[in-house]
Amino acid sequence: MLLAFKQKTGSCLFFCSEKKDIITSMKRIIGHLDMDSFFASLEERATPRFKGKPVVVGSDPKEGKGRGVVSTANYKARKYGIHSALPISKAWQLSQQAKERGEDEVIFLPSNFELYERSSKNILDIIKKYSENVEQGSIDEFYFDLSQCKTYKTASEVCQKMKDEIKEKEKITCSVGIAKNKLIAKIAAGINKPDGFLVVQEKDTNSFLLPLKIRKIPGIGGKTAEILGKLGISTIGELQKYSQEDLKTILHSKTGADIYLKIRGIDDSPIVQNREVKSISGQITFEENISDITVITEKYLKHCEDIFNRFKNSDFATFKTLASTVRFSDFETISSAKTIKDGLGKSDLKKMRQEALKLLLPFLDKRKNPKMKTIRLIGIRLEKFSK
Repeated sequence: MLLAFKQKTGSCLFFCSEKKDIITSMKRIIGHLDMDSFFASLEERATPRFKGKPVVVGSDPKEGKGRGVVSTANYKARKYGIHSALPISKAWQLSQQAKERGEDEVIFLPSNFELYERSSKNILDIIKKYSENVEQGSIDEFYFDLSQCKTYKTASEVCQKMKDEIKEKEKITCSVGIAKNKLIAKIAAGINKPDGFLVVQEKDTNSFLLPLKIRKIPGIGGKTAEILGKLGISTIGELQKYSQEDLKTILHSKTGADIYLKIRGIDDSPIVQNREVKSISGQITFEENISDITVITEKYLKHCEDIFNRFKNSDFATFKTLASTVRFSDFETISSAKTIKDGLGKSDLKKMRQEALKLLLPFLDKRKNPKMKTIRLIGIRLEKFSK
């Protein structure tokens, strides 16, 4: 039976069979730190009057006519049923329903990547003070190795200090999981959000996993969960009853084999330091499908400037590949890319806009749009960076 209790020095929860096992030395202790509703939390910090209000960061809802999606919703907005990747029009509807119930109306805000990236860098710097081996998984999540701590007790004390420093300096909270590998640490970090802290010892990995819903496993998305649900499988414990060959048959062969290992907590992936950003990208979804060349190019070039500014604020000196993406009204999506031999640097905005426009224009006439379909979305992507 698992025992959960709190440290005297923090709010960390341990999963262990007996309290004395905390001091057991382990081969590997890995942490995962996940910021709590990162974008929305930073917007609340920037504008104190938003504190305590439901906040959504993403596309303009256009009073329910917007066509983008939610990037992040804070926890109050999530109580309305709003979550990441939800169509912004649906988020607006849920906000209006809350208003009709007498609850706070959602505050919808555009993305401010300069703010988010600056805070992300500050958080990374804090984590590096406590661990020499850190991997940034995304703008708001980080893996780090605490094996040098020898025991989970010492590692948890280090993580509590890390959490406290982030809260003090960045004025936002994070959730942390500690376990034998990246997989279990990531799952643990998501259990007690927000401001959570959960430790899963190696010997208790399976006991921790058994009651969890299968969607807690990275890689089990909606479609896979639906397939498994038809077999009456909803928890990891139920899924563990199937052999690897069963899962290969039920799912795609590679997917089945991968999930078989994950549901048993098996993951030997290393912490990858200095993981290079492979691309800087963004996209715009129009409120209505349009064909007006002037409007499209005007918004496209402005978007080029926004993406270029993100490149300017990065640690990279040049990029060599520029790609343009167009999604038509029938949802057909096509990309076109160009590699620039000598690359473009931080003073080459004009050149970047020229090259980007060359990629876009064929989609606005019959060269790459023979049926002259209207356009729903445009996007820009920069790749092949150098320092």
